[in-house]
Amino acid sequence: MSEQPKRRFLTPMVGRSADEQFRVSTPLELFFDLCFVVAVAQAAAPLHHAVAEHHVLDGLRSYLMVFFAIWWAWMNFTWFASAYDTDDDVYRITTFVQISGALVLAAGVSPAFEKTDYRVITIGYVIMRLALVAQWLRAAKSDPHRRATALRYAAGVAVIQLLWLLRLAVPESWPVVPVFMLLVVLELAVPIWAERAPGGPTTYHPHHIAERYGLFTIIVLGESVSAATVAFRGALDEGEHVAALIRLAVAGLVVVFGLWWLYFDRSAHNLLNSLRTSILWGYGHYFIFASAAAVGAGLGVSVDHAAHHTEISSVMVGYAIAVPVAVYLFFVWLLHIRPHQSGPMLAAFPVAAVLVLLTPLAPATLELLAALMIVLVAVNGMLSRRVPDRVA
Repeated sequence: MSEQPKRRFLTPMVGRSADEQFRVSTPLELFFDLCFVVAVAQAAAPLHHAVAEHHVLDGLRSYLMVFFAIWWAWMNFTWFASAYDTDDDVYRITTFVQISGALVLAAGVSPAFEKTDYRVITIGYVIMRLALVAQWLRAAKSDPHRRATALRYAAGVAVIQLLWLLRLAVPESWPVVPVFMLLVVLELAVPIWAERAPGGPTTYHPHHIAERYGLFTIIVLGESVSAATVAFRGALDEGEHVAALIRLAVAGLVVVFGLWWLYFDRSAHNLLNSLRTSILWGYGHYFIFASAAAVGAGLGVSVDHAAHHTEISSVMVGYAIAVPVAVYLFFVWLLHIRPHQSGPMLAAFPVAAVLVLLTPLAPATLELLAALMIVLVAVNGMLSRRVPDRVA
């Protein structure tokens, strides 16, 4: 039996092969995801309370802004690691700094929601991003063929972090969202610009990327179950409305299980065959991750309503879960289903998303939504076996 090579303190950071065999997520990457899900939980909990207290627009705005910071830092680490993971001591320490930034960001979620104070979140975000700048500089030094690509990443990320810090000095009278959106556009533009450098794009591993995104989807859906369980347990301890709560628990679990089933019903690695499709696929997952986490908030609102802890209407309660489910279904269709299939499959998911948005207008929204998910899973399975796959 061959011995595993010993890990070194510092290993030259050259690009890994895009077709490397047996490439799977590392224990460090899994630990990284688990730490990041703490930030996801911190973002979803205030959304739950904001909806329950009838502050939907303010809560949704803060949630989407905070979730962008979480998702973008996670995504950039994931793609960098796919191309340059050396697993040496310096790489691990730098990843630890990124994890620390994620926890600082999580600590700043409450001030962001309650006081629109984004200072702590910004500091945590900048810590994560500057740690990645150090990684790109390492890659620029060790990988001369793609030095221009790595330097573009390092320069672009560093400059934008300075702009995020300068944003903290913007007068309170200035509108928050337009400045935020401008910086988001700049962040999204960096990979598109960097990957077109003369040295060529980074050598990400399609199987590895698809696995990493799939694992994070599982973790975020699991966080939704956990958040709903906490709300359910709290309501159940009161000893009232037990039958209604049990129905909600069963229906909620069916919905989340259906979301998991539909995401993993198609492989995604064969879709990452060009820079354009990879960027669209990677960026589009913001909506999948954000909606998956918001499902947990919606389930929590449903439990509050069943236990009479909130006075919002049953229609609004229904939309608290129907909207994220519909967004999730649409983007799973757009990114995973549509490239694979033609014919009736192309209409099944958009139609289902529309029907999901109609469920709050009927009684027993969550139970109806669960039934709709069962039908969609069955129809998806039937059509996928009958219609040939367009992506080999």
